[in-house]
Amino acid sequence: MTPELLLNKNHLVEVLQKPAHEFTKSDIIDYVKSQGIEMINFMYPAGDGRLKTLNFVINNLSYLDTILSFGERVDGSSLFAHIEPGNSDLYVLPRFRTAFLDPFAEIPTVTMLCTFFDKDGNRLENSPEYTLEKACKAFRDTTGLQFEAMGELEFYVIAPDDETYPATDQRGYHESAPFAKFNEFRTRCMSYIAATGGQIKYGHSEVGNFTINGTIYEQNEIEFLPVRAEDAADQLVVAKWIIRNLAHEMGYTVTFAPKITTGKAGSGLHIHMRFTDPNGQNVMLDSTRHLSDDARRAIAGMMEMAQSITAFGNTNPTSYFRLVPHQEAPTNICWGDRNRSVLVRVPLGWTAQADMCALINPGSQATGGSTTQKQTVEIRSADGSADIYFLLAALAVACRQGWEMENALGKAQATYVDVDIHRAENADKLNSLDHLPASCSESADCLQKARDIYEAKGVFDPRMIDDTISRLKAFDDAELVTRARADEKLMTELVNRYFHCG
Repeated sequence: MTPELLLNKNHLVEVLQKPAHEFTKSDIIDYVKSQGIEMINFMYPAGDGRLKTLNFVINNLSYLDTILSFGERVDGSSLFAHIEPGNSDLYVLPRFRTAFLDPFAEIPTVTMLCTFFDKDGNRLENSPEYTLEKACKAFRDTTGLQFEAMGELEFYVIAPDDETYPATDQRGYHESAPFAKFNEFRTRCMSYIAATGGQIKYGHSEVGNFTINGTIYEQNEIEFLPVRAEDAADQLVVAKWIIRNLAHEMGYTVTFAPKITTGKAGSGLHIHMRFTDPNGQNVMLDSTRHLSDDARRAIAGMMEMAQSITAFGNTNPTSYFRLVPHQEAPTNICWGDRNRSVLVRVPLGWTAQADMCALINPGSQATGGSTTQKQTVEIRSADGSADIYFLLAALAVACRQGWEMENALGKAQATYVDVDIHRAENADKLNSLDHLPASCSESADCLQKARDIYEAKGVFDPRMIDDTISRLKAFDDAELVTRARADEKLMTELVNRYFHCG
């Protein structure tokens, strides 16, 4: 049995004894027949970033074959703002590699994510999953490398406080029970996500932890392993669906909102990236185990495109309550090593030559694996309001820009910082750096200026860019952050309005 199959938590992989990316229609039919599956669910991301669901009762084998082969027709105008009602029919076709046994369904159900097609049987140019696919292909065609990504999914769990073993306010990072109250909920979420095919790295409680009027707010995080960016997006949207459903089942409330109160930690959606060569080897480090020129080019591209990336990663006014100094959220366009005040961070890698395991575990055998595979770079601006497919597509475009712009390595060097830029003694360095946008309106302006880069090579459809700009402009929030900071009632109203964003 290959390592890919051994201990895999996806029940279809276990039964079919093949990796999910090799699933065929016949495999799905065989699983349905052998496991007594009674229903099929199609799920697909819409314009609001959430998964939508279409249910099918399996009437007979012929009907099962039909829906798997031809999909179904849906009303595109009810899913996407840029599709006109007069010509709105779309097809949704299941991607068999995404199939999983629904962990919430009482009736045995297989769920699959879907791809959109237009009336002529062509891929829908401005759909989220196809935009990301085009972005990754353009990156691969330009660089010869595979664009891989993983997300850090932060969220608050909210429930009545039992007032025992209170955690220290804003000191919840990696806290254990009983001071952390929702470790069991988080680990159940992780188990369910793994069963749907999600490749999880780890989970833990996060910094945010506070109580208001007898209600506890505890921040948690689930972090994933790097996979193809297309798969990373699928895993993140399914994970959010699972976390919300399990919270509802257990009587909790969950929010991925970027900011839910002032003075407390906000929730981000940090994205780690790495690039692999055709042999699957990570190219983020050079032969001396220092950051490679390829990684620096990508960082330069992200520095160049940072302001417009917020149009996809920070999509409602409360996003900009989080992007303020001294909250471990970026405000300036810069990068650095292990520095949490920067926009793009190079996390600590396993570059030391020491066999740390053997040092504390005498007699242990060295694994022989290459730790350079673990090196990533992390962008810290996005939050839970993001449309995950468009955000990852924007990052693929930005990283590709690092190969296409002039003097990328010089641009990277000019934006590198090795100090806390928010300390008084570093004011000169801080003042030399560009700022991230301070509102949705400003993000829309930045996207308008950079739209030619996003639309190049046919990656982002112009209609989708127009729709994004119009939606961001409609918030008319240029002065909203300043007003809300001085008006608690307004702040509360905005938080409530966007509480279940993304």
